[in-house]
Amino acid sequence: MAINLPASLINRSLLTLEDLDNRELEGLVDLAIELKREKAAGTRAPKRLAGRNLAALFEKPSTRTRCAAVVAAADEGACLEYLGKNDIHLGKKESVADTARVLGRMFDGILFRGFAHRTAELLAEFAAVPVWNGLTDDAHPTQILADLMTVRENFGQDKGLKMAYLGDGRNNVCNSLMLGCAKFGLNFVNCCPPELAPEARWIERARRAAQETGVSIEVESDPQTAVRGANVVYTDVWVSMGEEAHFEQRLALLQPYRVDLPLLEATGQLKRDRLVFLHCLPAFHNHQTEITAEIGPPEVTDDVFEAPFSKVFDQAENRMHTIKALMVATLQKPPD
Repeated sequence: MAINLPASLINRSLLTLEDLDNRELEGLVDLAIELKREKAAGTRAPKRLAGRNLAALFEKPSTRTRCAAVVAAADEGACLEYLGKNDIHLGKKESVADTARVLGRMFDGILFRGFAHRTAELLAEFAAVPVWNGLTDDAHPTQILADLMTVRENFGQDKGLKMAYLGDGRNNVCNSLMLGCAKFGLNFVNCCPPELAPEARWIERARRAAQETGVSIEVESDPQTAVRGANVVYTDVWVSMGEEAHFEQRLALLQPYRVDLPLLEATGQLKRDRLVFLHCLPAFHNHQTEITAEIGPPEVTDDVFEAPFSKVFDQAENRMHTIKALMVATLQKPPD
């Protein structure tokens, strides 16, 4: 099966979705869909990354990002070395710039998952090999590639669909979702309490991108208004990694933003079979604690999470296909 590889991405890093133009973003999503079909059909071509060595540099633990990278690399013949926070001296005994220069001489690409976005920028500046952002405090572009792929799988090439995100409106996933939807041609509503509204710089960046695709980027505090007409309803955990001290406060603040069936019925799309539910995982849909026993499930109810229109596990699988597409597109051999 012939795979169309976007040549403009060779040797490129991905730190935020602004590193891609709209054509390249769509090209990566479509490449991931082709690679997924190829794997399912068992018709994979010779391994495209044979002989390549990749580093997965993680300050933060992960299930999906780590496993997606391991399988993606193995499928294409690359060797991936996992480097956790206790395995190297990143930013401690050695500067990020020096670590980048060492790793860049040994590896062909680096997947970074950590805290400060500046760390990812320094790695990309000094490593002289592609660096892919698997999550920083500011952005999560590899997650959004999987999200957009899942939307395309369910709605095809449709433009002008509407996604409504409910919850913490200023976390890294939501920052990148606003930008990704704008570039991909999806109307987006960030529904959150005013206390958790996104920073103005992220709204501005998304709206600037939306001018090219003709869609809207809105911030709304009322869930019923936000979901009206939505084709995709998306939520995330209410307490991000590193914010556990705010658990009780955050749950009290975000209770009105829980995704349940009555809220999805308010989209007007449920009976038309034009609605999907997404969650980047992990989810607290079935966790029992003293707090949740009193207030119920946090961000999503189990009847939504387990419903046929919930595509959260397709979305999780697509992390692997999109990371593979990113690796293949950026590490492919230049055309003769």
